[in-house]
Amino acid sequence: MFLSSLIASPLVGALVLLLVENRDGRRDALVRGIALAASVLTFALTLAVWARFDPQQAGMQLVERRAWIPAFGIDYYIGVDGISLFLVVLTGFLTPLALLSSWEGVHRKVKSFAIFVLALESFMLGVFVALDLFLFYLFWDAMLIPMYFLIGIWGYERRIYAAVKFILYTMAGSVLMLVAIISLAYLHSVEHGTYSFDLFRLYELRLSPSLQFWLFLAFALAFAIKVPLVPFHTWLPDAHVQAPTAGSVILAGVLLKMGAYGLVRFAFPLFPDAAAFLAPHLAVLAVVGIVYGALVAMVQPDLKKLVAYSSVSHLGFVVLGIAAMNTQAVEGAIYQMLNHGVSTGALFIIVGMLSDRRHTRLIADFGGLKKVMPRLTAVFLIITLSSIGLPGLNGFVGEFLILLGAFRWNPRFATFAALGVILSAVYMLWMFQRVNYGEVTSHENARLSDLTGREWSAVGPAVVMAIVMGVFPTLFLRPMEPSVDELVRRVTSRQQTVVMNRLEPIVTSSLDVCR
Repeated sequence: MFLSSLIASPLVGALVLLLVENRDGRRDALVRGIALAASVLTFALTLAVWARFDPQQAGMQLVERRAWIPAFGIDYYIGVDGISLFLVVLTGFLTPLALLSSWEGVHRKVKSFAIFVLALESFMLGVFVALDLFLFYLFWDAMLIPMYFLIGIWGYERRIYAAVKFILYTMAGSVLMLVAIISLAYLHSVEHGTYSFDLFRLYELRLSPSLQFWLFLAFALAFAIKVPLVPFHTWLPDAHVQAPTAGSVILAGVLLKMGAYGLVRFAFPLFPDAAAFLAPHLAVLAVVGIVYGALVAMVQPDLKKLVAYSSVSHLGFVVLGIAAMNTQAVEGAIYQMLNHGVSTGALFIIVGMLSDRRHTRLIADFGGLKKVMPRLTAVFLIITLSSIGLPGLNGFVGEFLILLGAFRWNPRFATFAALGVILSAVYMLWMFQRVNYGEVTSHENARLSDLTGREWSAVGPAVVMAIVMGVFPTLFLRPMEPSVDELVRRVTSRQQTVVMNRLEPIVTSSLDVCR
């Protein structure tokens, strides 16, 4: 029941908050304290999962399975492996930081805000540990509800527009995925006589290439919208710009990773033949996203919008690594998911700090902050360098492995993707220079206060993680390697089997002609 306790922990905190009377906001501090305690406890449980995890084992661990709806083969089936382990830890790590980042920024309906954040954390954890496709879909759709309210209630001027756009885009993809999931359960009943949503049983289904093609598209569209890949990205800048700081941190840090995780866990191993055929097309979209996101980020006047478009660029690297489907590239993709969560989450926290002080996010309204806020500038510099992949910091390891694996697969994709590394340095360093260097541009900037103790607790852990992940990458790569190796073998071996099955009739007919 260990993973179940992990999923339930934030929900228990949310239920406790429901019992707290908070009339006229007089007990906001107590509400914030309970929410933070629940999120810290959840993070401690994710570390306990890591401590119990056997890094030498490739299969699922801490597995829990109970019959749920036996008539349709639906089970409560959860577990973790090296692919999902650190995404679980990342979720637990970022949620307390998100709550701390909004400690002073959210002044109304604080209890409801905290309840939605904790519920969102629970559903996100469920997505990463679900091994039954019906259960996965429930968590996948459930997480949309709290994020919709976080944007729509506590966002900025155009929050309703951004919230509706977010849910319409993601629901459109989810509906197609639901149809594909039901189709797989039906196909299992045709082949074996019983319905099943068990992921590992569905791995073994024998599907025709044409059927694989359409089912892969249904899954891939849902995941491409969530990543998001160009041209399905237009909801992301609006959602980020309008969301409160905590919403942006969770959205960038965790929610966007679910699309890439879905490709790795579901789309590629379920439909290997279609994946092999469509991987170059996914890679094209990924490379376009890398370059396009960087170029658009370069001209953004708004700090939050710049960081949002940088996410489009950075997550293009993740999809490129998955499309390459070799050990180095997939390990790099998973590592880059973690890097992006830490670095971009911290960038949104820093932007939130500046916005709370100056009530503006326009780059032109800042300048010379190094003289006024030296500690914040130092933190800002480290996170900026980690985001552009400076050796010794976390971003370098993921991008290097992705480019190495992509070059082995297709040198042209790796070459074009490398442009994104250069462009990210351009827009991030240019933004940092305009905000922090030069003369202090206004009296408002001259009166700004430096980091407080609470703000240190929000951004300091991200700085530490950026350095640890850059200096000690094997601490994270070693536990994921057996699971990644097994995934790559599963996908590539099934692709080779399909190719041999296609060649066998041709070879046989040729031999008959020769005879």
